[in-house]
Formats: sequence, structure tokens, C-alpha cells
Amino acid sequence: MPELPEVETTRRGIEPHVAGRIIQRVEVRDGRLRWPVPPDLSAKLEGRPIGGVGRRGKYLLFDAGAGTLLAHLGMSGSLRITDPAVPPRKHDHVDFLLEGGACLRYHDPRRFGCLLWVEGDAAAHPLLAELGVEPFSPEFGGAYLHRRARGRAAAVKAFIMDSHLVVGVGNIYASEALFMAGIHPGREAGSISARRYGRLAQAIVEVLQAAIAQGGTTLRDFVNEAGRPGYFQQTLNVYGREGEPCKACGTTIRSERIGQRASCYCPRCQR
Repeated sequence: MPELPEVETTRRGIEPHVAGRIIQRVEVRDGRLRWPVPPDLSAKLEGRPIGGVGRRGKYLLFDAGAGTLLAHLGMSGSLRITDPAVPPRKHDHVDFLLEGGACLRYHDPRRFGCLLWVEGDAAAHPLLAELGVEPFSPEFGGAYLHRRARGRAAAVKAFIMDSHLVVGVGNIYASEALFMAGIHPGREAGSISARRYGRLAQAIVEVLQAAIAQGGTTLRDFVNEAGRPGYFQQTLNVYGREGEPCKACGTTIRSERIGQRASCYCPRCQR
């Protein structure tokens, strides 16, 4: 599933092509996504300029003045800038034809994404209202994590992956940040010191920033807005490396189930 770095990579890639452009036509070939595409989406968007493209967690927000187009890529979706003359593929469900001739095309083989119209304050929408802080925001840091972890017996990996606490720390990035911070993923969240949470918060930010800089992590389905895969996977230290030697100390990487997710870690580097 595309995570925060993949979504942010998409946002940065498409915004220069759509910001300030008028949506001239919306073509919905198949609106059967996770939630049906609103039948009046074309009427809501056609003739309106896109003021900019924001992101909240893994959602993209297209500012259309009178409302917001809320987009989620689901498990296999993508938004790409293309020439409208390029024939649509089987799972190219929606086209947004833009002033100047470009086309923003939504592709989603598994149909778990969404394209919704939101009027009023988009932050108050039920899909966004309960989300935690952004990892790049001033509110996020070691003190925030330490305060929220008090009395928590859950594993620290499950704790930092809770989107009600902080958004965007998926399985891959949680595993890599915990390795960078030297913290075992199964340690109780409430047992970790403020100092170690400071290192963990910094590691989360650094891992996410590195993934964004390298275009996200290549998974089976993900490609960025230009149709190219990300390359962050080439630099992974523990995720997906069970049985391989740790790049730092040579100890064999182990894996165990934590919060119903496979969690790879180095038993020597992470305590």
C-alpha cells in the first residue's frame, strides 16, 4: 500500500502540473471505488481552478475553491500526468482534463482508493478528523511520543504505527526508524525513556524524508506520478531482510509477529 512518502512523492510530482489550472472536463469511466465516485463530481469540478494540492496523512487534497477533491490511492492506485491522447488502460477509471492540454489520470486495479468531494472544512471530514499529528509538524517530537506513551503496554512498533497518534509511519518506515534508534520493536511503549523517544522521533523524520527524496519504496504495485517505481527499498536495513546479516554488526536479522505484522529487527543493535 502506498504510504506517506509515496503519497508525498505523488503530490510533489503532480502539483506543478495542476496548481492554477482549470479543470475543463472530468471523465469517469468507472466510479466503483472503495466509496462510489460522486455522480455530480463532474458538475462540481468542471470550470474550477485547482488552487493547490495538499496532503493529510495518506490523503491528497485538491483545493477547488468551493470545495476539496479528497483522493486516496488505496492499495494499488496512482495519479499520473499524461497526454489525454494516450488510450486509457483497463483500470484507468477517471480522467481530469486540465487547461493547457494535460490530463491527470487516476488508475486503481484493486479499487480500494477513493475520489470524494468535500464542501466546507476538509479537516473536519470523518476520514481526516481523527488523524494524529503530521511527522513533519512542530507538534511532533520525542516529548510528544513520550507523553502519549505513558502507561501504554502496547509494543512500541504498534504504538508509532497508530494513525491516531502520528500519521504516515507504516510498517516499512516503523521498522527502519526503530532500527535507526536502536529500539526493539516489541518493547513496551510505556517503558521507553524520553531520551530514547527523542532519538526515535528524529529517526522517523529522517527515514520518511529519505524515502521521499528517493521517490518512495518500491512495492509490487506502487509507481510515482510519472509511472516510475521508487528506489528507497535499495537502502532498507531490516525490513524484508530476515535471515540476512545486519549491515551494522553482522548479526542475523530476525523477524517476529508484532501487532499482526511481520517485524524485522537486529537482536544486537536493537534493545
